[in-house]
Amino acid sequence: MGFNYLRFTSPGSEKKFNEDAVETTEINDGLLAVLCDGVGGDNGGDLAARIALKSALYFFSASENGDYLEKIKLAIEESNSFVLNHSSTSVPLKNMATTLEIIFLKENVVYWGHIGDSRIYHLKSKRLNQITKDHSLVQKLLDEGYITHKQAANHPQKNVIIKALGDNALIEPDISKIKLNENEENRFFICSDGVSNLISNSELEEVLIIKDLEEIKNRLIKMIKLRGATDDYSFIVIEITK
Repeated sequence: MGFNYLRFTSPGSEKKFNEDAVETTEINDGLLAVLCDGVGGDNGGDLAARIALKSALYFFSASENGDYLEKIKLAIEESNSFVLNHSSTSVPLKNMATTLEIIFLKENVVYWGHIGDSRIYHLKSKRLNQITKDHSLVQKLLDEGYITHKQAANHPQKNVIIKALGDNALIEPDISKIKLNENEENRFFICSDGVSNLISNSELEEVLIIKDLEEIKNRLIKMIKLRGATDDYSFIVIEITK
């Protein structure tokens, strides 16, 4: 299994700091990708995202555990500890937190972890599936039947998340794996809510089936800018090759 990939991040038009952080790196004949979207006062969100990103990359890479799901779990837990420790050092940083999405691809298996309202999507044979569920108030209200999908799209508390790194010492991230079929076309897309709040899943599917990854990037950036781009927006596109 091989892969082509790209990453992109940009501050929103109304943001003082870019509170998103993204990274991709090849290790152990696999590909590790991490995306974080920070929240907090002053530059707390920016700091939380960068701390979580670096911690996740380090602890996943340093762990000698051969179970990749356990490595992802460790990376998320240690990242949470580092964010909490830093938030306790300064009053302005006490509310800082961050989402975290992590993917590791190796030998036709994709291992992933998720906490917050950033997202991971899987494009299989040109059909898009959102494999993560937002840890958000709106998603909770939707699941419990209090609001409709139409109401959720423009809900005033759309950006309220109920799980994030830095919220609590005990966290419950979503962790799983996907076995890939070599005979199918597979792509993965990771993004912050600065993307998913402006581009619907159906629109995203239409863009992600474009063959050239650079064209995908340019098309997404254009769409986001035309729709205001007030929030930071970041994404990672990964194409699995034979």
